[in-house]
Amino acid sequence: MKRIIINGANGYVASNFIYQLLARDYEVIALVRNSGKRSSLRKMQDALSEINESEYPIPKNLTVYNYSLNHKDFAMSPDDLEAIFDQDSDYFHFAASLKYDERSKTEILQTNLKGVENSVEVFLQYASSGSRYFFISTSYSCGNISVPFMEEFYDNDDISGFRNYYEQSKRFAENIIRKHIGADHLNAHILRLSQVIGDSRTGFTKTDYGIFDFAKRVHNLAFRYPGETVRVQVEPHSTQNLIPVNKVVDSFFKIIETVNLPVIMNVTAKNSIRNVYIINALCKLLPLNLIPVKKLETAEMSSLERIISMGMSFTGSYTNTRLIFDNTNLEQVIGRGNNEVSEDMVFRMLKYFVNELSEKKLQLQTTNKA
Repeated sequence: MKRIIINGANGYVASNFIYQLLARDYEVIALVRNSGKRSSLRKMQDALSEINESEYPIPKNLTVYNYSLNHKDFAMSPDDLEAIFDQDSDYFHFAASLKYDERSKTEILQTNLKGVENSVEVFLQYASSGSRYFFISTSYSCGNISVPFMEEFYDNDDISGFRNYYEQSKRFAENIIRKHIGADHLNAHILRLSQVIGDSRTGFTKTDYGIFDFAKRVHNLAFRYPGETVRVQVEPHSTQNLIPVNKVVDSFFKIIETVNLPVIMNVTAKNSIRNVYIINALCKLLPLNLIPVKKLETAEMSSLERIISMGMSFTGSYTNTRLIFDNTNLEQVIGRGNNEVSEDMVFRMLKYFVNELSEKKLQLQTTNKA
């Protein structure tokens, strides 16, 4: 079975992909950075155990290495790298900084640009000729676009063309890949993900990113101030492109099983979900009456509304978007109709997520009382 090499392997999407790869007997090499008291192996095992909902025994077809993204040769020995890349493999670059603000600009650029450049250099030096490089990007590298975002390269732009530095860094990183495709014949493909959510089949949701970060903040308020009415600055009829993690993983399998691939694929949902539906779902699940309004001045906000607004420094910039992503290249590989998401799917995930938060709150209260 084909060897799959993955860096940033303990992340949400990467670990879900690895979980299924191992179940299907692929050989997986995971590159994970040690941190604090947790080894790279422990971090990988913890991520897989969370998906498994119990301790996950490391199987024979998984090998985990400690690495450092920004160091020459990943701070690994040449012997280890030669062993990792000693056969034709698919290499997935997941590692990224998800920070977005100007204060974190240096870290964002260090990880998302220098890290990608270093990763490509390692691949070019050690990978066999039949290996492929997959860069995991974001569909939000589109920036402040007002037309459909096509599956093609776009030139770099200054920060005014983006909502944040994370988006800009991903555009720049895509063009690093573009440069090496032209100059070094890098056999590379770019997979742009939209907002990855939980499992559409079960509702199982272990991410607190995007709409779930918003749901967590609303849950905290509802727990403390049940029955209150709170306005939120959210354009009701704008939309969120939400792609279930299992559909992302299914797409990845189609991709690694396909020989001739397009260079760029937007791994996004075919349809988007309106903000008003997400707000209404949270109102059904929590004892809080949320009212979405397009514009809400700080001076007009109640104290509770200010609390929510302060916590929306990232998600707030996506509450007034109606982005359209072209899927022509993706559908050539995965077929039509395999990347759709429904309101029922999203409701199941929000329900699971909110219930998990409530259980943790109750457990904490019980522990404190004891």
